[in-house]
Amino acid sequence: MKRDNATWVSEFILMGLSSDKHIQAGLFVLFGVIYLLTLLGNGLIVLLIALDPRLHLPMYFFLCHLSVVDICYTSSGVPQMLAHFLMEKKTISFALCGTQLFFALTLGGTEFLLLAAMAYDRYVAVCNPLRYTVVMNPRLCMGLAGVSWFVGVVNSAVETAVTMSLPTCGHNVLNHVACETLALVRLACVDITLNQVVILASSVVVLLVPCSLVSLSYAHIVAAIMKIRSTQGRRKAFETCASHLTVVSMSYGMALFTYMQPRSTASAEQDKLVVLFYAVVTPMLNPLIYSLRNKDVKAAFSRVLMKNIESKN
Repeated sequence: MKRDNATWVSEFILMGLSSDKHIQAGLFVLFGVIYLLTLLGNGLIVLLIALDPRLHLPMYFFLCHLSVVDICYTSSGVPQMLAHFLMEKKTISFALCGTQLFFALTLGGTEFLLLAAMAYDRYVAVCNPLRYTVVMNPRLCMGLAGVSWFVGVVNSAVETAVTMSLPTCGHNVLNHVACETLALVRLACVDITLNQVVILASSVVVLLVPCSLVSLSYAHIVAAIMKIRSTQGRRKAFETCASHLTVVSMSYGMALFTYMQPRSTASAEQDKLVVLFYAVVTPMLNPLIYSLRNKDVKAAFSRVLMKNIESKN
């Protein structure tokens, strides 16, 4: 069908967080520093896992994938947001908007599914430790990671196609910091029932189902930990899950609060906070949580650092 310029637009204008130049300058510095810390932290996690054979375990295999997702996710929107802080007119082309939406949905969905795979890994480690290496074999790990990426891509392709096909009748001002599904749907000048069904189905596939699997895994984990007689044994078992549980609580908690609530109670400002949380805050916190609470990662960092020092001497 031929496009009607009065129905579709060639670019969108993003309202961003603030129109005050001083506030925008401050936000540029703040988010710029956070973005650099995100790249450094997640890049270091990937490097350590690649260089240290002792981290070539299922848990760190998934953590490596998670760090790659965080690097790509934050890079899909933050550089543009930083550039817009310095621009008078914050525009993004229709094609670039669709591309940004596709990658954001792909990486967001993949992260939720990877967290579910990591929960299963922790379940096997705590509830069936003697068969851990047999159950969590390389083939299964590759399969779980592959399914996470595949479902993330397919889910994103469907939601992006349905969202970007909506006519806006010339309206092109997005009250957001990036191209995001709910913000784009608000511009539509036609019936959005299909979009609401797709968003709900997407939430079930990449949010509710993984969250249910995580909850089921941790229900078994808690039951197994409670059967351990010694306090030290229970503490040690809990520590193996603490980092993952912290990340899961942050990621699933806000997503469920935002995407599963009635649309009548949702607001543009709330959507902005969610996107900023996932695109800026969470990717920066994940490597900190996993490194500060993980003895293996800290030990690997020390070994790699000492090896580099010795090689220079």
